[in-house]
Amino acid sequence: MVHAFFIGRALASAIGEQIENLMTDGLSNLGKFDAEQRENLRQFTEEVLARAEREEAEAMQGRSSATTSTEQPPQDLQATIDNLRAEIAQVRAALQQYRASST
Repeated sequence: MVHAFFIGRALASAIGEQIENLMTDGLSNLGKFDAEQRENLRQFTEEVLARAEREEAEAMQGRSSATTSTEQPPQDLQATIDNLRAEIAQVRAALQQYRASST
């Protein structure tokens, strides 16, 4: 009877140690996996941001070279409105002349 008690006690102790080792190894592997995934995500994010910055710089270079040669300097808003009103008046006058000559 005493012998069975000590065998059970040793078995329980050995099983406890095995479970402790398995849990420690499992948590360690989980920590490694988490760290690797975070590092992969960080690298991916850096790559995406770098690519976006490169594409933005390329787009801005193309835009700045195109706009400097063809775009007029910006006017104030009131001047633009006045110019549009004058063009509308010219179109109306031409339309009235066309209608008068066609009737």
